[in-house]
Amino acid sequence: MSSLLTNSSAMTALQTLTQINKDLATTQGRISTGQKVSKAADNAAYWSIATTMRSDNEALGAVQEALGLGASKVDTAYSGMDAAINIVKEIKKKLVTAQEPSADKAKIQGEISQLQEQLKGIVASASFSGENWLTGDATTTAIKTVVGSFVRDSSGGVSIKTIDYTLDSSTILIDSSGNDAGLLDKQYNVSQNSVTLKVNTNGTETEYTVAAYTTDDLIAQGGSEFQGNYAKTASGDFVQVQGVWVAAVDATTVAGQDIAAQTTASGTITAGDWAVDTSPAAAPATNVPAGASILDIDLTNTTQAGKVGDLLKGVDAALKDMASAAASLGSISSRIDMQNDFISKLTDSLDRGIGRLVDADMEEESARLSALQVQQQLGIQSLSIANSNAQNILSLFRQ
Repeated sequence: MSSLLTNSSAMTALQTLTQINKDLATTQGRISTGQKVSKAADNAAYWSIATTMRSDNEALGAVQEALGLGASKVDTAYSGMDAAINIVKEIKKKLVTAQEPSADKAKIQGEISQLQEQLKGIVASASFSGENWLTGDATTTAIKTVVGSFVRDSSGGVSIKTIDYTLDSSTILIDSSGNDAGLLDKQYNVSQNSVTLKVNTNGTETEYTVAAYTTDDLIAQGGSEFQGNYAKTASGDFVQVQGVWVAAVDATTVAGQDIAAQTTASGTITAGDWAVDTSPAAAPATNVPAGASILDIDLTNTTQAGKVGDLLKGVDAALKDMASAAASLGSISSRIDMQNDFISKLTDSLDRGIGRLVDADMEEESARLSALQVQQQLGIQSLSIANSNAQNILSLFRQ
């Protein structure tokens, strides 16, 4: 049945054409933006996830910038520390030369003085963005931090992780507080007035701290087993064991002490043998040098000129501490580089993850666009045919 008032074919054709036009607009939007989810209405779940991931990616970008700033600070401090180590090595060589009896200590001191001024200049100039990690109050502990990473945990909470470097008397070169506690301005006492010995008594080892100059892991034994030299000084009696001066007394005078008249691995301690004295005692006076800081070395000073060997030991001890501080800076620099590489890869992974959620497949969208354009043309043609039905009915009433 045909009706002039209700054209069902035209309605159907119009609905179909309307839907085709909507699909065509969606496809054209995806092609123009490159995204299949560009707003929450497209897919609320994917849009929400992608928005959060983009936010995290931007935070990681900020972390990378902070890492770059931190790396510059660390590299500046390391460069200063490395340069200072090289200068101290030169001072060490000058002191070695000064031990030659015929050396002109005044001229050598002139060279050392220039090196000391160079050290001060290096420390003062090793500053980046207003921070200098080579000088500060060495009597306190300060923590320098570098932003290391941005973390989102499984519950959605976010946090910033940092890389820390401690500034204290073990890492600061010059103490700005005036307490001379930095590696370059503190006095290194190269003497050692005590040593912990493991005393073997009846097969049981017991540790005792006794007077000594250098340290070794010793087993105290009696009699000739010491195989050392005996020295009687104003400070007391000493026995040298494997190069170690140990305060000692005759076994007959240590009655009542833990190791007196005991059986040891080498036999029984008897009168005339030497035993370790576990009571406090001072080391020989000749083993206690007067220390001077690297910045205070002055070979024109009679006292220091007579103890160049001790000054050399102090410089060597400072070099070990400086090398340790430089190693810490180097490890932080390496960690920053690794973290920077990781963040770059993580950022790329997040970008790919976001793309899988919201990016449009352009090949698929191209094929869909061609199909929808054909459908649109067919829909227009179908609507035109449906609308012409009324004209066909009119022809029935013509004479």
